[in-house]
Amino acid sequence: MSPRRYGMIAVAHADGLATIELNNPARRNAIGPRMINELLYALEDAVGDDAVRSIVITGKGKAFCAGGDFAQMTGGADEAELPPKGDYADLLLAMVRSPKPIVARVNGHAMGGGLGLVAASHFAIGQLGAKLGTPEINVGLYPMMIMAVLRRVMSHRRLTEMMLLGQRLDAEEAATEGLLNRAVPAEQLDETVAAITDEVASKSPMAVKLGLEAQAAQADLDLEAALPLLRDRLAACLATDDAREGLMAFLEKREPRWTGK
Repeated sequence: MSPRRYGMIAVAHADGLATIELNNPARRNAIGPRMINELLYALEDAVGDDAVRSIVITGKGKAFCAGGDFAQMTGGADEAELPPKGDYADLLLAMVRSPKPIVARVNGHAMGGGLGLVAASHFAIGQLGAKLGTPEINVGLYPMMIMAVLRRVMSHRRLTEMMLLGQRLDAEEAATEGLLNRAVPAEQLDETVAAITDEVASKSPMAVKLGLEAQAAQADLDLEAALPLLRDRLAACLATDDAREGLMAFLEKREPRWTGK
């Protein structure tokens, strides 16, 4: 398949990593319908590529994503676009359900819809100095859709406070509240992200896939429903070639040789 022509994002592949860069720095990478649609295509391609082990989402320039781009919502019709694939809700679902880990490389401010991308990722590493928040209420709106993913990583009381007061957290506080895995100096951002993706690359591709799929499937179930589902998923995992290889390697005291099957 020839590379897709994107206007609002840039995609690069190298060493088992798909890097998706929000590419609208003039508007601080604000997210609108066209960018959302392109992100859906890029995620689908990355998930379908056996060579890709992890997906990194970041922003071009000084911001990660400033939130919703109202200009995109009313313009851009004269530009070449990919056929419609979905909206912002579809994007959050695709991220949460991704069978490959998504790492948010938060290189600057992440507000509103941009914060939703951070919360929907499996890992989030933020640069010190970045602000993360929900300022929607200050313009008479409310962070409706991102509430669904924010509640998965923050406590109810702290989330309510942030949304109702329109607060912006610094990266260190965002890490304390669960929005980020950790906050690091700018010069350590890439190496911290690489440490995660390198570690993922050392694991069984099949175990990672089955594990993330199971994690997404049980997320909204009560215990009575989740345990039987996970019991069945464990049986499926035990039946894979990678599980057999991993157990044999452990017994033989050697490094496993994963096949992803």
